[in-house]
Amino acid sequence: MALEMRDRCERCETTELPADGPARICSYECTFCVACGEAMGQVCPNCGGELAARPRRVAVARRL
Repeated sequence: MALEMRDRCERCETTELPADGPARICSYECTFCVACGEAMGQVCPNCGGELAARPRRVAVARRL
């Protein structure tokens, strides 16, 4: 089962979150930018769970 890699912060909704960039995520996949995560004390406002660094996905060049 793969993580849903959301591309926008759920709090500020303006920060783009590329799959290979830093973000914070809870166990329910609520996703926030680093600045919002820090402002919320690394606690998810939706579930109360811990926000942790989201794993990054490296863009892979496609072979044709």
